Amino acid sequence: MTCNQTLERMPDIAAGLAEATADDKQHLASCVACAGKLDEFRRTMALLDEWHTPEPSPYFDVRLQARLREEMAKPQPGWLSWFRRPVLAGALMVLMGLGMGMFLAQRGGQTGPVATVETQPFQPGSAVSDLQALDKNHDMYADFDLLDDLQVQQDVTANP
Repeated sequence: MTCNQTLERMPDIAAGLAEATADDKQHLASCVACAGKLDEFRRTMALLDEWHTPEPSPYFDVRLQARLREEMAKPQPGWLSWFRRPVLAGALMVLMGLGMGMFLAQRGGQTGPVATVETQPFQPGSAVSDLQALDKNHDMYADFDLLDDLQVQQDVTANP
């Protein structure tokens, strides 16, 4: 049995709600830390058994009843109170939507000079054309690297 399993059952054992099993007893005999924790649990339970709760004030019930009557006498909120928050939230959502719509419409309505980039054809075999080809075929080359790794793994398993 492990310390964690014993620690899970320890509060019940210390309170007397569960009996320690043979595995628990064996673990507690061999583990000083768990035995110390069980002793601490038992001492804490003994202190809690000795403690007596203080009696409430003799006027506690009278004051509680008076406060309850005051709360009941307050005017109850009408239908407008539960209706107000969702309406305000909905109005805020509509205003935000209108604001975003106006922003996007204004932004999309602006027409300005559009920068165009013209690509010039390069000679095959030049450094620039090679870089462009590598950029276009990056995903395909990445898959080839995976295939090379698989081939190396197969070679290692085939030739131990």
